[in-house]
Amino acid sequence: MTNIHDLVDNLHLEDLQNEKHPSIFDENDGYEMLILRLPVILDELEVVSTGFIITPDNSYLYMRDEEEFKALGSRFEAPYEILDGMVDELLKAFDGYRDLLEDMEESLYLNKTADSFMNQWLKLKRNIVRIERILIHASLTMDRAIEYYEKSNNFPLNHYIDLHEHMERTMRSATLQLSKLDYIYKFYTTQMNEKINRSIFVLTIISAIFLPLNLVVGFFGINTSGLPFTGGTSGTNSVIILMICLFVITIFAINFIKKRI
Repeated sequence: MTNIHDLVDNLHLEDLQNEKHPSIFDENDGYEMLILRLPVILDELEVVSTGFIITPDNSYLYMRDEEEFKALGSRFEAPYEILDGMVDELLKAFDGYRDLLEDMEESLYLNKTADSFMNQWLKLKRNIVRIERILIHASLTMDRAIEYYEKSNNFPLNHYIDLHEHMERTMRSATLQLSKLDYIYKFYTTQMNEKINRSIFVLTIISAIFLPLNLVVGFFGINTSGLPFTGGTSGTNSVIILMICLFVITIFAINFIKKRI
């Protein structure tokens, strides 16, 4: 019986040892190599490359830490069970991203966005884009493996088609969530622009009110002779009345302009 280490090409062995190797299916004399790079959502998004060597009578999982091959006892069923478990965990974990995105959307509708909203949005965007990109390659690789093995004896075609469909479903969900993230960003920026416009409007109103008053104060603060209201004892009262009149005229003018807009 040929030792699996002697069977595998050194270049393929280097690929299997690479923790970040992209998904690939490679046909060779005596064996095929299947590497699937899949996202794993824990506290943070991680990516795991899982490598298999498939021979005519068995399959082997490459144990990267031990640098050894583990015989799985079956050619197709064991790799399917390992990959199916990983994809199912990804599907379940991805629901957390959907829930988080719905919470962000609801907070926008209620106008209760947190200060960390943009940091949260950027993290979700980065992770979901990464998941989508990884699953595109993984799905294409699985499609190629299915096409190669579909006429082989004992190949569980329906199982692998179901596995491929789960990858596609997660990928479509990621694409949908990215579209929703873009919509949320537009909604958020619209809200922020509206708040800025309101602040600018209030500042403009305040400036319009105090500009004439500042003009009057500056005028009567000039240290020259011949100023109005300096000859009698009621000059201060006259200036106050003038300022009140200017204030009322300014308020009336602002309201008139607002009604015309």
